[in-house]
Amino acid sequence: MNTEQNIPPPLVTTTRFLAVGSLLGLIVLGLAWELFLAPIRPGGSWLALKVLPLCIPLAGLLKNRMYTYRWVSLLVWVYFTEGAVRAYSDKVPGNYLAMMEVVLCLTLFVACALHVRLRLNAVHNKG
Repeated sequence: MNTEQNIPPPLVTTTRFLAVGSLLGLIVLGLAWELFLAPIRPGGSWLALKVLPLCIPLAGLLKNRMYTYRWVSLLVWVYFTEGAVRAYSDKVPGNYLAMMEVVLCLTLFVACALHVRLRLNAVHNKG
């Protein structure tokens, strides 16, 4: 039995770590933003609950489930849109946090899309 075939290529592993890292970054940023750094109301706001949908795919990404990578690449555009709107409408420091959100969303999308593509190519090249 050849165990080398079960080892993922380095780029697949890199995209997995990028996807998980950027998702965790979005969760931490969303909480810190709405509770401490630049909340809409002094003392924090209920808008921090916006990170709850991001917690759902975390288990799927950690378990390396292909389906999760696919739908996260669609979900992330909701957060990208929020970041783009707030980057133009919020005042400092909220607009900088929004720009960070946009960068994390783009990183998550590219990592998920590339991860799915690389894994599908690997399956098609084996068979």
